[in-house]
This record gives sequence, C-alpha cells and structure tokens, in this order.
Amino acid sequence: MLNKFKKLDWGIITLLGVFMVFSTLLVRSAIAPDPKFHGYDIRTLIFYGLGFLVMFAVSIFDYRILLRKHWYLYGIGIVSLLLLYPFGSEINGAKSWYNLPGFQFQPAEMVKIVVVLTTAYLLGKRDGDPLRFRSDLLPTALIVCIPFFIVLIQPDLGNAIIYLIILVGMLWIGNTKYTHVIMGLTVVIGGLILVVVLFTTFNQQIHDYLYQNNKAHWYERINTFVDPTNASDDAKHQSSYAKIAVGSGGLFGDGYMQGQLKNNKFVPYPYSDSIFVVIGEEFGFVGSSILLVIYFLLIYRMILIALQCYDRRGSYIIVGIVSMFVFQIFENVGMMIGLMPITGITLPFISYGGTSLILNMFSIGLVLSIKIYQEKYDMD
Repeated sequence: MLNKFKKLDWGIITLLGVFMVFSTLLVRSAIAPDPKFHGYDIRTLIFYGLGFLVMFAVSIFDYRILLRKHWYLYGIGIVSLLLLYPFGSEINGAKSWYNLPGFQFQPAEMVKIVVVLTTAYLLGKRDGDPLRFRSDLLPTALIVCIPFFIVLIQPDLGNAIIYLIILVGMLWIGNTKYTHVIMGLTVVIGGLILVVVLFTTFNQQIHDYLYQNNKAHWYERINTFVDPTNASDDAKHQSSYAKIAVGSGGLFGDGYMQGQLKNNKFVPYPYSDSIFVVIGEEFGFVGSSILLVIYFLLIYRMILIALQCYDRRGSYIIVGIVSMFVFQIFENVGMMIGLMPITGITLPFISYGGTSLILNMFSIGLVLSIKIYQEKYDMD
C-alpha cells in the first residue's frame, strides 16, 4: 500500500489542492450577495474532502479491473439514465437529476466515465493498428451515441456534447485513418451548416414548436448564439452581463469580494455555471490567466502519464478524460466571453456541485491508478 502511494503523481494532487482553495474562495464570493445560498462554500470543502477520499481509493485500485467490467458499468449507466424519465426530478427544464436523501445525483456525469472506459476497451483491441470502419468505428460510435441521445432528450445538451467530444478525442488517438477523419469532419461541418440554415430559414416554426413543447430555453440559447441581433433581451441577458462583468475586471480585477455584477440578478448561477464571471470581475485578466495556466499544468501532467503508459488502454482512458476536461474548460470560459453558446456545463474543479466534482476526482483517481499500474498486462 505504501509503495503505491509513493508512485502517485503528487504534482497533480498539489494542483487539486490549489483548485480546492480557489473554488472555496470563489464560491464564497459568488454567494455573498444572496443569503439563501449561505453555506455553499463549506459544502464545497466537504465535497472536496469526499472527492479526495474517492480519488485516493480509485488510485490504489487496479483500473484494469474496471476495464474488464466495462459492459456491466455501461449497462448500469444506461439504466440509470433511462430511469430518470419515471423517477428523475426536473431542474431548469431538464429531467437530469435524482433527488436522494441529503443530496442530488446526476447520472449523466457518471456516464462520462463509463463512456471513456468502454471506448478505451474497444479501441484497445486493435493494439494501435488503424481502426476499421465497420468493425471498430461504427460499433464504438453506436456505444457513445446511445447515451448521447438519451441525455439530449432530457434535454441536457451540454453533457450530451461532451460524450461526442470524448469519442472524437479517443478515436483520434486510437489511430483513425485520415480518410475516415475527413469523412467525419465533412459530416460534422455539413451538419452544423444545415442546422444553422434550417434554424434561420424556419425560425418562426422552430420557435412555435419548442415553445409549445416546453423547450423554450433551447430556442433562446440557440437563437442568442446563431442570431444575437434578433434574440430577445431576456435571452441575451446572461451573455451580455457576463461579458460586461469579465471585461470590467480589466487587468487585475476589482478585488476579492468586490465584484458588483456577480449577483444572480445580473448573471444566473455565479457560484456554478457562471463562476468564471467572478474570476474575471474580481481578479481580472491576470487572475483568469493564472487559473488557465493551472489547468494547463494539470492537463500536461496527465498527458505525460499517458505517454509513459505501457498499456494502450490506459493511454486511451487518459486521452478521454483530458478531452472531457479541455472541452468543459473551453466551453465554460467561452460562453462567458461570447465565443460559445450558453450551456449548463460547469468549470471543472471550480464550480460548485457535488456530483460533478466527485466524478472529476474519480477521473483523476483513474489517471493516478494508470500511473501506478503501468506495467504490461494482458487484458484478454
């Protein structure tokens, strides 16, 4: 046991400690204007404490055992998503949560890890050889598309997109042929162009349909990004104030606890989805840059472990986790400065949230486990 702890990447663990301090302070500042969120900063510390316990437990557990049980885990994940329809709770227009005694659980977060493990196992069968279209790419895409569509219908567009990002990242490192890459890019780009054309051409019909089916927030978020000039004032509210708040911070920010626009009245969920507004307003460009550098160091350490791993499946797992984190960081920061559409994606390790934080710590535990158990191993 002691020997395993010596093999841990203490650089990564130190970075997580820095994130814990930053997250607690930022959540405390974000909730200050609204007494009803009192105690969220203390909860963040508690979630981090649980997260570190989960991370250490997973790190000393052989990740290859989870790989051998990937189909069981995948089945559990799909069932947990399907059971949301009869038993889940609707929050912010999405039926994505289970209300359990004392806390809420979002299975879509757990399924991210399941998708990574299942995809890593399937890609690992090729042992680095070029992936075949029918035998490898199609089955792997199907495995990811099942939870993608289930989560999309909830509707939870943010988490659904992350599944596709994980798939793309892992297929790229899994030695996909360039012809297949070109085909995939053509389909994706063509699909995006088609969506934009259809959305602008049939704007009123789409508006009426989504509003009649209680999906008004879908329309407003897409319309604000595709055609911001014609979006309603309410729809542009969050995006506009977020950009104003981040820009008002200037180079060094207004100072800790001094931000004026982080209130829920201006930017909703400043302690969660919109926490980057607090960073930009109170710590400015310098503080935001420091945070991004810390993220870079975390990703860098993880990639080093992937490069040093003998087991390809271990490397694939890390690439899937890195893809997940990089997209979440880019999307969360991007939507606060007007580069990306508004979604419910949180900022990893910084935003308030028990399920997402503990699952992120679980992911880091997997990376550390791969570092410990990197000797060659026959999975079959």
